[in-house]
Parts: sequence; structure tokens; C-alpha cells
Amino acid sequence: QVHLVESGGGSVQPGGSLRLSCQAGGINFRLYAMNWYRRTPGKERELVASISSDSQTNYIDSVKDRFIITRDNVWARVYLQMNSLSPEDTAVYYCNTYARGREFWGRGTQVTVSS
Repeated sequence: QVHLVESGGGSVQPGGSLRLSCQAGGINFRLYAMNWYRRTPGKERELVASISSDSQTNYIDSVKDRFIITRDNVWARVYLQMNSLSPEDTAVYYCNTYARGREFWGRGTQVTVSS
């Protein structure tokens, strides 16, 4: 059974950093692109960053030069290093992949940026 489990969220002051982790299980991890989404109450869930199976990365404009997505195919993990955080980054962050013909989601981890 495929499962994705996020960790690393928390509360941080503006300008601070957090590192999110997503542990994948039940898939041949190295074959699949991995994504980080986020959702803020009242807004659509948005794709924040993606990393392909060969580690090509993409980011939305608002996080470029601040966030870094990486993957570890040995441990089947994907990470999101978030720097220079602002209150606008406050959201629930979700790990996502498309495998075996469908999407899989983790339960999310809350990130709160506030002074």
C-alpha cells in the first residue's frame, strides 16, 4: 500500500527556516516525480515545488530562491528546505505523487510563520 508521511512542520518567525520531509512507502520511489503542495484556508491547493525522477526541479515563482526540493532515493524521502519564510508561506504542506495510475497524498504538515 502506498503511503506518504510528512514531518517537519511547525511555527517559525518571519525570516526563519524549516525543513519538511516526506517518507514514501509502497512504491518504487526512484521511478516517480514527487511534489510538495500547500493549502491555505479559503484558497486552492497550489503546487509549490516538484522534483522529477532524475532530480529536475520546478518551483512556483513565489518560492524560487527561497525553497529547495531534494530527494533521497535510498531512503525514499523527499525534502523541502524552506528559507526566508514569510507569513504568506503559512499553510498546510502536502507531499504528493502520481503512481500506478492515480494520485497519492500525505496527511499534511502545518507550517505557521508569525511574529
